[in-house]
Amino acid sequence: MNTELSHIDSKYRIELIRKAIHFCSLSIPIGYFFVPRSVALMVFIPLTLAFLIVDLARYHNGPVQKWFYNWFGWLLREHESDDKKKRLNGASYVLISATICIVIFPKIIAVTSIAILIICDLIAALVGKRFGKHRFFGKTLEGSLGFLASGIIVILLTPKIGYLSAEYLIGIFSVALGTVIESLSIEVDDNLSIPLTVGLAMWTMYHYFLPGLNVYAFG
Repeated sequence: MNTELSHIDSKYRIELIRKAIHFCSLSIPIGYFFVPRSVALMVFIPLTLAFLIVDLARYHNGPVQKWFYNWFGWLLREHESDDKKKRLNGASYVLISATICIVIFPKIIAVTSIAILIICDLIAALVGKRFGKHRFFGKTLEGSLGFLASGIIVILLTPKIGYLSAEYLIGIFSVALGTVIESLSIEVDDNLSIPLTVGLAMWTMYHYFLPGLNVYAFG
């Protein structure tokens, strides 16, 4: 029993380290808010390509594989080191999703969507692993509630175009939709599905419910 508990605590500590690294990605939306889109893309496109090349090379190149697993193997989840499916790791997916959001969404929506991914996914994982007892689709109810609650806080704190009540409602509804998507066991990685779902929902609702508001006010 003690061995089993020790194993669980060890896994949770690794998850804490993994999420601490994930939390550092919050520099992406914060940094992007203060720089032009063109500058952000000059940074993120080559950075994303570099991560993608290394991530794929670890499945096909012996020296790269040895180097990668020696340094980062202990951080990978089981599905991230499956030689048959050849899935990318979380860091690659975060960079890919951030780059896509910067390319397709207005800045205010991209910043909010990426911030929701980083903070809410982190909270949902930690709460779910530590306190999760009730199943909710493919995850736990406790983790999903953590995602929703932290998402609402993100919406309350992130910049708005006109600081209208409707903007907050749009954000909260988008977070609720993101919560459902995060809880589903689908093949698309959370790091892609969450920000794209939240971003598309926000953009659509801004268009239909606040057509007079300039969503490109921040670039």
